Amino acid sequence: MELKRKLSRRGYSDEQTEAALTRLSELRYLDDQSFAVGHVRRRGAVRGPMALSAELAARGVDRVHVDAALAGFDAEAQLAAATRLAERLYARKPQAGYRDMLNEIGSKLMRRGFSANVVRAACRAALTETED
Repeated sequence: MELKRKLSRRGYSDEQTEAALTRLSELRYLDDQSFAVGHVRRRGAVRGPMALSAELAARGVDRVHVDAALAGFDAEAQLAAATRLAERLYARKPQAGYRDMLNEIGSKLMRRGFSANVVRAACRAALTETED
């Protein structure tokens, strides 16, 4: 565990470290599962599952917890988040057509961790919505 190593490097004894980790677990400060679920809930509006997975992995969350948290971020929620982002980006700089929108806005959505299928559907939905 990362925290255990950090405390040991700062000179805390094994007994002190274990006591602190036990207390933090009792208070639910060291609950990777709830952290991962909360992170996906907060950041899911602006990031896709690939980016969320990378963010959680960078924070040291186990793959099992990441996968469980992302299971709640279904395809419908991903499409809704990507569509809102596409509409917002399109409003700033309207594109001439679907192909231009995919090149400009789609690439931004891909960098935010959305899959190609979700990006195409979101761009199509955003373009249809703005035309109506």
